[in-house]
Amino acid sequence: MKLLKELFSGDIRQFGMLFALLALVLYFQWQSGGRVLTPTNLMNLLNGNSYILVLAIGMVLVIIAGHIDLSVGSVAAVAGISVALVMRDAHLPWWVGIIIGLLIGAAIGVWQGFWVAYAGIPAFIVTLAGMMLFRGLNQMLGKSNTIPVPADFQQIGAGYLPEIGPDTGFNNLTMLLGLLAIALLVVFALRRRAQQAKLGVTLRPFAVTAVQLVLLAAIIFFLTYMFATGRPGTSFPISGLILVALVLVYSFVAGRTILGRHVYAVGGNRHAAQLSGVKTKRIDFLVMVNMSVLAALAGMIFVARSTASGPFDGVGWELDAIAAVFIGGAAVSGGVGTVVGSMIGGLVMAVLNNGLQMMGVGADTTSVIKGLVLLVAVAFDVYNKSQGKPSITGLLTRGLQRRQSSSDLPDQTSLSSVDQQPNGPTGQNPPEQPQTLVGTAADH
Repeated sequence: MKLLKELFSGDIRQFGMLFALLALVLYFQWQSGGRVLTPTNLMNLLNGNSYILVLAIGMVLVIIAGHIDLSVGSVAAVAGISVALVMRDAHLPWWVGIIIGLLIGAAIGVWQGFWVAYAGIPAFIVTLAGMMLFRGLNQMLGKSNTIPVPADFQQIGAGYLPEIGPDTGFNNLTMLLGLLAIALLVVFALRRRAQQAKLGVTLRPFAVTAVQLVLLAAIIFFLTYMFATGRPGTSFPISGLILVALVLVYSFVAGRTILGRHVYAVGGNRHAAQLSGVKTKRIDFLVMVNMSVLAALAGMIFVARSTASGPFDGVGWELDAIAAVFIGGAAVSGGVGTVVGSMIGGLVMAVLNNGLQMMGVGADTTSVIKGLVLLVAVAFDVYNKSQGKPSITGLLTRGLQRRQSSSDLPDQTSLSSVDQQPNGPTGQNPPEQPQTLVGTAADH
């Protein structure tokens, strides 16, 4: 048991949602006769849910800052229909269409961000209005018709990594990227351990680090093998590559930059953030703009996979994204949440959908089960907090505990005398956590 506690950084309960995801995968693998963990199904699972996971990345920052965005589905729809129209009517290349779509998302974000940050209207009201406004605009622009998109554009939602090199029976590029990911994982873990030793940090036994690396490497290699051995012409999806890049970038921004720390600060204690010199209005504005840009990207990925933009695109997407974030450990009051946790929450919902569909469960029953999962996950988390226990989902990806936080970074930046260790986004090896000002979210 001691080894297990060391292996999972002292509190095995913090990995509850990750264990739940693994349990769901194994259960549906058993119930479906082995159809879940197959190359084709894994590709469909990633391709079919990548747009929701992209939305969850933006939504977690909005919720950390203490807001909510109900308009993301409608924003995605209007961006998708706009891009489809300009590429069809103006015969623009696919990359110009993508740029136009992102600019449309940014413009919508500026519009909504202004009302939230500088007019002082609650984000719930602004985005509720936006949900109706942009849904209507989507219907007006497309005249309730389906607008096809060119084949080149479809690659961002339905394409795969190309074949390169000799015929090995695998997709060589997928295998290469998977092995590179394993190598970087080992190098960074050992480098981190060496840096901690120089700083005098009490290190966990090397056997624990070795076991963690072996487990993570085994998971990455298994997934790499699955994606590299699918039917001819398939491999790791382009949409998955976009998602991985976004997770890495946003995890870094939220966990290791001043901007990210300010987002946690504003959500955890807005008044203290203002007293510390944080420009709270600018933070509110930026998270709303960022959310709309990612919503536009999600809309384009969906349209590309569907090969056309339709009048009902984006319906209910905001609910799936919000559910993923809260299942992933975010707090309704703000100040708490992680990008990686949101990805796990989104995958839990995706696996539920996929597994229940394979078992022949109807859409009505699936919706009931998903609602209960969301309610139970958040209720269980709230109960643990009310009992003074560590939050299971809130602590999900922290890896290193507070005993290391004070010495991980020699150049820590303190925002004020009110200390808090934000639950910033992490991967399997979480970033060093500098101290910030949010006192209300210090223990989650």
